[in-house]
Amino acid sequence: MIPLGDESRRPARFPAVTAAIIALNALVFCFELLLGDAFVGRWAAVPADIAAGRGLDTLLASMFMHASWSHIIGNMIFLWAFGPEIEDAMGSVRYGLFYLAGGIVAMLAQIAADPTSTVPTLGASGAIAAVMGAFLVTYPSDRIRTILFFGWFARVTFVPAALLIGFWLLTQLISLGVVADVQQGGVAYMAHVGGALFGAVTGKLFERHRAYEG
Repeated sequence: MIPLGDESRRPARFPAVTAAIIALNALVFCFELLLGDAFVGRWAAVPADIAAGRGLDTLLASMFMHASWSHIIGNMIFLWAFGPEIEDAMGSVRYGLFYLAGGIVAMLAQIAADPTSTVPTLGASGAIAAVMGAFLVTYPSDRIRTILFFGWFARVTFVPAALLIGFWLLTQLISLGVVADVQQGGVAYMAHVGGALFGAVTGKLFERHRAYEG
């Protein structure tokens, strides 16, 4: 399933912070392509180093890095599908703080799962999972325009947010315990679960007073 956007509502204003986050991820990925392993090695988060109190700046930097073209494209599609409505509900400043906090909490959750790991961990998916968690509790009945794949065939349909995000979260829970390994294509499932739980629990706290409900 590939979410394309919320069909039930439109943000009242252009999602400038979401767009800026996407642009920053793209810029950092360009640096990765240009500077290679040295750049990734410096700024990716290594659980063992973080647990030892080293490289704490990588907690922030690593959430804007990606391991491949498919990694960044997939993450940015999900962010654009769910981010604008949450930015609209929270306001730009609160949303920006929420996104960063969600990414850090997600990374800490992954590190807590295996604090001795020396495998570099990177990606925006933990922060995006926080956005999805907030969307789940804020707009559970919204219809998400989604591409569904059936073997070689695909069709665009509308899926309730609660079903789409709930199914995604269930797959992360089933896969829990797999530690991110960039070189082997691993996925930081604990970061996804930690980010989603953070978003679901705290998302309402970041919201401004809204003139509408949905």
